[in-house]
Amino acid sequence: MIKVFRKLLASGAMVLGLTGPLTAWGRFDTQPQSTKSATPRKTPAAAAEQLNPSQQIRKIIASAEAQTTYTNIYDPSYKVIRYPNGDLPRERGVCTDVIVRAFREGAGIDLQKEIHEDMLRNFRAYPQRYGLKKPDPNIDHRRVPNLMTYFRRQGKAVAVSTAAEDYRPGDIVAWDLGGGVLHIGIVSDTWSNASGRYEIIHNIGAGAHKEDRLFDWRVIAHYRY
Repeated sequence: MIKVFRKLLASGAMVLGLTGPLTAWGRFDTQPQSTKSATPRKTPAAAAEQLNPSQQIRKIIASAEAQTTYTNIYDPSYKVIRYPNGDLPRERGVCTDVIVRAFREGAGIDLQKEIHEDMLRNFRAYPQRYGLKKPDPNIDHRRVPNLMTYFRRQGKAVAVSTAAEDYRPGDIVAWDLGGGVLHIGIVSDTWSNASGRYEIIHNIGAGAHKEDRLFDWRVIAHYRY
């Protein structure tokens, strides 16, 4: 394992899910890139009506949270998987896999299929940063820029802000970790009294976790279904 990561580090390899070079041990820099002065809410009750997610969103959140009990290996390697409904063994994955699995298992939305079909029709609308000449259903949905592009093209983008109350359970958030490394996660329905905001569910290098890290990095995109 150590030799593999040393080779990746030496080669400056790009990874799946995130889009920059590895730092060490197959993980990315997980330290805050800035200290944003977001004003936390003291209680979620003030916006209870707005923050009452639909049954579909509740299922998506529940599916994402379930991953924290079994996805414990960060695996950015390229895998040939079936299409549609293809996946890695569920104990493995990257940040994008948290989103893909949550939508597939919670809402019956196969982002592998949806993104592949959209890319077949509109390949040039997606980031041209991987040297591909055509869509690849094995990997396209596992890349943060492609998920961001798909959500934006579906009209799901909402404003980015540093106000905690603007982020609702089920929202998808993308971050810039610095150095061109991107990350993505989902807002949970677990409220943190310490910070006055909802925790996020993500995989940033040690498997899927639910943590209070919404503003640990610079938020660059925000989506809502």
